[in-house]
Parts: sequence; C-alpha cells; structure tokens
Amino acid sequence: MARPMNSAYNDELPRNAANYQPLTPLIFLQRAADVMPHHPAIIHGDQRFSYAEFYQRSCQLASALTKAGMARGDTVSVLLPNIPAMLEAHHGVPMCQAVLHAINTRLDASTIAFQLDHAQSKILIVDQALLPLAQAALALSDVAPELIINDSPADSEHLDYEQFIATGDPDFQWLMPEDEWDAISIGYTSGTTGNPKGVVSHHRGAYLLAQGNALVANMPRHSTYLWTLPMFHCNGWCFPWTLSVLFGTHICLREVRAEPIWQALAEHKVTHLCGAPPVMSLLVSTPAEQRRKLPHAVEFFTAAAPPPKKVLADMEAAGFNVTQLYGLTETYGPAVVNEWHSEWDTLDADARTAYKARQGVRYLPLEQLKVLDPDTLKPVPADGRTIGEVMFRGNVVMKGYFRNPSATEEAFAGGWFHSGDLGVMHADGYIELKDRSKDIIISGGENISSIEIEDALYKHPAVAVAAVVAMPHEKWGETPCAFIERMPEQTVNEEALIAHCRQHLAGYKMPRHFVFADIPRTATGKIQKHLLRKQLNN
Repeated sequence: MARPMNSAYNDELPRNAANYQPLTPLIFLQRAADVMPHHPAIIHGDQRFSYAEFYQRSCQLASALTKAGMARGDTVSVLLPNIPAMLEAHHGVPMCQAVLHAINTRLDASTIAFQLDHAQSKILIVDQALLPLAQAALALSDVAPELIINDSPADSEHLDYEQFIATGDPDFQWLMPEDEWDAISIGYTSGTTGNPKGVVSHHRGAYLLAQGNALVANMPRHSTYLWTLPMFHCNGWCFPWTLSVLFGTHICLREVRAEPIWQALAEHKVTHLCGAPPVMSLLVSTPAEQRRKLPHAVEFFTAAAPPPKKVLADMEAAGFNVTQLYGLTETYGPAVVNEWHSEWDTLDADARTAYKARQGVRYLPLEQLKVLDPDTLKPVPADGRTIGEVMFRGNVVMKGYFRNPSATEEAFAGGWFHSGDLGVMHADGYIELKDRSKDIIISGGENISSIEIEDALYKHPAVAVAAVVAMPHEKWGETPCAFIERMPEQTVNEEALIAHCRQHLAGYKMPRHFVFADIPRTATGKIQKHLLRKQLNN
C-alpha cells in the first residue's frame, strides 16, 4: 500500500505567479521577437516580415479584436489561404483570449454556414478571393459576424484587414490564457457522413505539440518551412507556432501548385514541408523542365492515408527524405511518428520503403498509444497481424467536441480516445494502419484491409488513384471492389489489373470487380468511400 506523500511538499508550497504560468504557444513568438527581432519570419512573394514586425502585427490584431468586443471564449472565424494574415490570426486571436476557428477554404457554402452557426462566430476575416464563398455562407447562416476583408479593394463597402489592425495598439499587452486548459482553437472534422464535429483544442496541447514538432522533426535553428499544408487543417499541425521556437522562416503559398513549390524549394533553400500523399504525387509527377535542383535533401512529413510504397520510393529518388506521421484533428494533428533507425539505411529499397510506410510510435508529447481490442480495451498481440483499434491518451488529445457531449463521451469511453482507425502492432512497438473501422472488408469471415489492396494496385504504372471498398456478395457476404483513376495517357483494363494483383495479393484478397471512373473526394482531398459504397448498393 502506498504511503501518503509528505503534505509539506504540497500544502506549504502553493503555486504563485513567480513559479507557475499557464502554458501557451503564444510565448514562442514573443521570445523570437525579443531575441531575433530582425530575422525574417515570413516571406510571401515580395512581402517580408521580420520577427519584430510579425509580433507587432499580431499584437495589433489582438488589440483591434479587443476593441471590437472580443473576449475570453468568443469565436473569431477566418477564411484565408496560407498567407501572412493567417499566421497573424493564429497568434492575434488567442492573444485576446478569443478562440480561433480556421475554416477549410474548399468547403461548400452550406457547410461553412453550419460551422459559423455552431461555433457562434462573432467576427469573420476573409480573403478577398474567397469573399463570394463567404457571402454565400452568410446568406445561409443564422449568425451575422462582423466581416473583415483581407486585400479588400479601395472602393469596397467592407472593412479592410489592414485598416482593422491599424486600429490596434502595437504595444498592446496581450493576454495570457487564464488557464492553459482554455480553448485556443476549434476545428471541424470533415463530416463525410453527417454534420462535422467541432474539435476544441487548448493552449497546453498546442504548446506541447508545437515544441514536439521541432524536436521530432529534428528542425535546426533558422529552418525554412514551406506552407504546402493548409493552415486551416489542424492549425497546420501546430507549425504556425513551431517556427518561432527555432527562429525559423515561414514561406507562404496561396496555392499548392508544382511550379511555385519547386521554385520556392530552390530559391529559399527550404528545409521542411508537410503534406498529404497527393502533394507527393504532385512533386514526383512534375515534368523535368519545371523541377529545380535542390540544394540539399528536403525533409517531407506526410500524414492522412498511408502513402503508396511506389510514391515513397519516387520521393526518395527525387531528393526528399519522407517521414510518415499519423494523427487526427482530435490530436492536434500528428501524434505518431515513424522514428527512423539508422540501421534501416543499409536495407534495400523495398525493405526501406516497407519500414517508411509504417506510421510508427507515439509523438514526444503523447503519453500513451495503443492498439486495443475495441470491446475489451485489452492490447492486441504485437504480431503485425492482429487488427485492433488505435487509441490515444495524453495531453495532446482534444478537450472534446464543442456542444456535443454525447459524441465526446463516446470518443473517450474507457479513458481512451477512440480513433476509429484499425491497425496492427509490430513486435518492435511500431503501429501500422490497416483501415478505418468502417472501411474494413469482411469476406467469408476474413478481415481484408482495403489499404493493402490499394497499395498493390499503386504498384501498377497506369494507376493514378485507387480506392477499394466492400461490395455485397451472395456467397462471401462482401468482396473487394476497386475504383481506379488511370494515369494521363495510360491505358489499363480489368484483366491486366487482375493479373497484376495476382502477383501481390492472396487469392481471397483479390478485387472481384473494377470500376474505372473519377473518384469523389472531400474538400480536404480525402476519398469519399461512403459514396463509392453507395454506388455499389444502388
């Protein structure tokens, strides 16, 4: 039986302002401005902002928002691409104790309207290029947030962003959170099967993950980070706050296109960038005349669906060192990393690629990561075969779902965050995703991973995109059906793909049917498998 702790260690040593402050990532920018005021913080085309200017403008935004009535717990929404104003919003909004709601710029008006209403938005900052979308959403919403336009024309009826922040005090004493558990942001899940859920993140988690990024990614001082990952997605995996830790430089991009990416990689000597597998496919499929010689190996961090092994091999050949991450909006972005072992460098290309395709081990600031039986909450055997549900526990797990207590309770059942992702645990403690729980195919009592089939299909040179779902079968209950998008100017038919799959898959895992068609995606580029299943059941 444990002995009680000597009470003098606690009762006689209370917290006070000298020895206890709430954790918040906002202090990173303040420190960078104090220590490296003239170092370039943001580059966007011809625009340049030093750390002193970045900090001052963020403080002015916080001051202007305070004058506009924003206070603790008020929601400020932004509909912005990856531009300096978006970086300022990640600091200025929480600097006045408000909550940042970064909206996916690819959503439709009705979904944005739902988010504005659900988040109870008070102010909406919009880029001029996205104003028609914002106005369409506001016409459908119940709330009527004050509208502020970035890059507004001189004759506009709306308040311009630069005019708005000019009303703020550059010497504004920004407000620390009253509690590190206070919300710093709300971000919405993709909502492929219903209304999206509002994921609430707190200052403590953002602080820990921002530092964790720097350490896990082994980012040196003055790293240069290219914004190919949307900042609206999980707050850009907390990298808007990470770069200040390192006195790094943000390279902003309005659009993710091959030519400007390659240009930025070479001209700004980019050291790091992040993105989903489609960004990697974009890079490796760029014509040779548009590519630029890279001054060094570039670190590329990828998440979302497990990348095809062929794409990983092509990225390595193109001069990128790819690190696989995994996480969710509910874990502030990446909470799992494929920590690389130096002895793996000596393996052949196929073996290295197989190791790179694994999601990995828990992120530095995450306390526990397990693959558990969803019914018993007991760990599955670490045999690389037994499938269970990936679950998280720690300080970089969300506060919960905004105004949705039943969904929050369900997600945290048994004291774990249930990801809904299925995977295996390898003997060395590394996890590997196999599917979403709703995407697993059960054929004749056997569990079949759609990801494994897709990975085999991607090995065919004519396959650009593959998505595998279950289709009804009289005898087996379900069998795999493969939807295929062909590479440009490539032809392939069902017979050829069947022959190809026989070389890579067990017989019971073979797709029984192929559909050659455009594959539907969400606004964030995720394949909408529920729509594919619906096609098969109609």
